[in-house]
Amino acid sequence: MTQTRRAFLATGTAGLVTLAAPAIAATSAVQRNVSALQKIDWRDHFDALGVGVIVADTGARAVHYWGGDGETYRLYPSSVPVSPELTRLGYTEVVRKVDGPTWTPTPSMRERDPSLPAVVPAGPGNPLGTHALYLSWQYYRIHGTHDTRKIGRPSSDGCIGLYNEHIAKLFALAEVGTQVRLI
Repeated sequence: MTQTRRAFLATGTAGLVTLAAPAIAATSAVQRNVSALQKIDWRDHFDALGVGVIVADTGARAVHYWGGDGETYRLYPSSVPVSPELTRLGYTEVVRKVDGPTWTPTPSMRERDPSLPAVVPAGPGNPLGTHALYLSWQYYRIHGTHDTRKIGRPSSDGCIGLYNEHIAKLFALAEVGTQVRLI
């Protein structure tokens, strides 16, 4: 049987890809969300629990909550800001809780997209979902979303997003004064 040059090259290339595939997979830098949803220790971030603490891990795309009782712990998948420029990291706290929040685009959002409405009332078209925890940093929130495709992805302009059912649970647990750290 005579083998053409094209068939030889195709067979050789397929063999090289097969040999290289495990090495490529082993060195991939992509972080998968399922493995990222692992419990961390609040003591690595705070000196005391107070009324409770939240760690929003932008790398793992996860929100951790510990109650002031030292027993309550919850872990939720989250969305994160689309770019490092929109991501504010550090310590803040919950200063207000709103059930059925209205959304007002920030000045920078309106500058990028002047067609945005001035205010979006509570409801299915509201990007803040059903509940919002307002942080001491202006324009930053931990809130729900009606668009479930956003969770687990970089998709926000700075906020941390949760599924509506998860923000409702966190909203019930977190008190005004809950310490928050974005890492």
